[in-house]
Amino acid sequence: MHPNPLFRSEDRALFEALIDGIGFGMVFHTTPDGPRVAHVPLLSTGDGALQFHLARGNALTRHLDGATALVTVNGPDAYVSPRWYDERDTVPTWDYVALEMEGRVRRMDDEGLEALLHAVIEKFEGRLEGEGWSADESSDATWSRLFKGIVGFEMEVLAWRPTLKLSQKRTPAERERIATGLETSGSPALARLMRSLAA
Repeated sequence: MHPNPLFRSEDRALFEALIDGIGFGMVFHTTPDGPRVAHVPLLSTGDGALQFHLARGNALTRHLDGATALVTVNGPDAYVSPRWYDERDTVPTWDYVALEMEGRVRRMDDEGLEALLHAVIEKFEGRLEGEGWSADESSDATWSRLFKGIVGFEMEVLAWRPTLKLSQKRTPAERERIATGLETSGSPALARLMRSLAA
């Protein structure tokens, strides 16, 4: 989390929207073999918990149950050029949106993992155009093989640490130039957030 309080928020609805919109994050934990990270699809329960699954052989899997872990979700980010400032006698920066969540992790039972897999499939298939794919299209043998190879987890989030660094220190005119510059250089999502959140 960025140390400047100007870049923080207490807006839980915004956090939930970020998790839902991105749907992917990183789980960090220190193991006896050193720090490890896993990249996972994430599902928010809507009541302060995150669910995810890992391959059974993942370096984190055997260490997470009962542990305190950190999950991060990275939103849009982009380089910000001084060419968009009133004064060019400065240095570039990087604007970004990120959410860190710390909490206790528990291993899910088979019923919970089954529900998680179906919920993730339904959510992400629903975002694609055309006829969707259903878990029912997997044979029992294929599904069983997949199921035996993964472990489900749920993390109760105890601390939410967002960073919404969107050029808040700049004047409204500069922020608009930055947003326009971001749009034209391939970062429209960050420009939209800058206009809606940093105004």
